Amino acid sequence: MKPEYSPLGKSSAYADQYDASLLFPIPRLDKRLELGLTTDLPFSGVDIWNAYELSWLNARGKPRVALAEFSVPAGSPNIVESKSLKLYLNSFNQTRFDDDEQVQQRLVQDLSSAANSPVQVKVIALNAEPSSLVFQSDSAECIDDLDIEIENYQPSPGGLVVSDTVVSEQLVSHLLKSNCLVTGQPDWGSVYIDYTGPQIDRATLLRYLISFRQHNEFHEQCVERIFVDLKSACQCDKLTVYARYIRRGGLDINPFRSDDPSAVVNNIRHIRQ
Repeated sequence: MKPEYSPLGKSSAYADQYDASLLFPIPRLDKRLELGLTTDLPFSGVDIWNAYELSWLNARGKPRVALAEFSVPAGSPNIVESKSLKLYLNSFNQTRFDDDEQVQQRLVQDLSSAANSPVQVKVIALNAEPSSLVFQSDSAECIDDLDIEIENYQPSPGGLVVSDTVVSEQLVSHLLKSNCLVTGQPDWGSVYIDYTGPQIDRATLLRYLISFRQHNEFHEQCVERIFVDLKSACQCDKLTVYARYIRRGGLDINPFRSDDPSAVVNNIRHIRQ
């Protein structure tokens, strides 16, 4: 296929259901002939792609987030146009898979077919709170390992539950996803919550954070919505909400909102950024 027929530079719908047909292969040969190269190449090598925006749903509808590494042999007949790869990976976002191995197999199959050569795929699922993802406080507890079922993907603070016990705790989740209000592109982030007040049931908090998954709003607006909803529904005495979003176009936006005069914001980049 010729590059001018690819999705690059064109308006695109951001499909969130699995679709392998979104991949757009481009033959290497045309450009190599310009260099006087044929199929008998004077070099070997590999194209390494690092993907920071890979996510899918498990069988119970709970998101999984991962990093992925794709290794495409330099001798493969085709490259894959980059925007088409992004659209393809986005199509996993609202698709349920039985397990991580099924995702791995699907990626290998589809990318190898597009490149017309075996592509190596390494998926690194972010199951918990590795040290490379810590930000703001290394004492915050990650709540992402909770085994919960998810049905709703629009903000729903009415499901938040608190107990009579008053606590001070710091929690973090890497399962925050929303969509740009204008373009519909997915925005990926990790969110840190530091509060004092009635103890928030962690399962209901995680469901609430995941409920932003199909919500369209800017980064700053999402964080302010989370702050207002937690303050109102959970009656927090003190509250800090801080989100670290993945870069887009070389920029990352990291809104920090707090009513705690002692709160300090740290600008520490983690591995997803």
